[in-house]
Amino acid sequence: MSEDVFRVKFWGTRGSVPVSGPEFERYGGNTSCIEVRCGEHRLIFDGGSGLRQAGDALSGEGIDKIDIIFTHCHYDHIIGLPYFAPLYNPMMNVRLWSGHLAGIMTTREMVKQFMRPPWFPVEPDICKASLGFRDFKSGDVLTPREGMTIRTDSLNHPGGCIGYRIEWAGKVLALIYDTEHQAGVLDPVVLRLIEGADLVVYDCTYTEDEMPRRFGYGHSTWQQGVKLAAAGKIGKLALFHHAPSRTDDEIDRFEALAKKHFAGTFAARDSQVIDL
Repeated sequence: MSEDVFRVKFWGTRGSVPVSGPEFERYGGNTSCIEVRCGEHRLIFDGGSGLRQAGDALSGEGIDKIDIIFTHCHYDHIIGLPYFAPLYNPMMNVRLWSGHLAGIMTTREMVKQFMRPPWFPVEPDICKASLGFRDFKSGDVLTPREGMTIRTDSLNHPGGCIGYRIEWAGKVLALIYDTEHQAGVLDPVVLRLIEGADLVVYDCTYTEDEMPRRFGYGHSTWQQGVKLAAAGKIGKLALFHHAPSRTDDEIDRFEALAKKHFAGTFAARDSQVIDL
């Protein structure tokens, strides 16, 4: 693989809970999990249900160093972690990062809170991999691997959420997972994170018609996404965090509508790969 390859793979694009059924076959039903390849390095952003398949694939490739970076710890973003095969492989080195609970709970404490009885049969002590826990606070600039820069900032979501701007080999990926916008306002935090990015992954859980009934839930819309994309002068916009009730046909329709406003829009689907 080229030393400067910058590749994004969507292992889970759904929000809230995993879903299954014929109406969800094309876009998939796994919750939030994105693999980012920067040269030889592997990073995974969030551990939703898609993390299980990601772990199997990485193990099959012989990858032995992985960073898992959380946006926040709501169930749909962590539920796959106990089923991540590399955790149980003594040949693996896995680092886990979080910053949304800075000053409240460390990454180690967060993982230990939900990966233990009675919610899971065993505690993290059973993991055979070499585990590292990294804490940061919103606004910090992370350099997890050589040549990589990750800028961070806080998104508008209950309990906190971190947005990321990943810079590698002259390309930029922005991950805006869970965030709620204010009507008629382009969030300056989001604009800073996405400005000039080659690809932006954006929370499109709801539509503007649905927002009045979902105020305070901490999510946004494809309509807001295309406005931000145009203002931020980005390359491509991935609609992400699809509502669990959103069928393939509905997502197709929203994608087509969004393209009329921002031609570089596409609706992300499980197993999709994008090279920057």
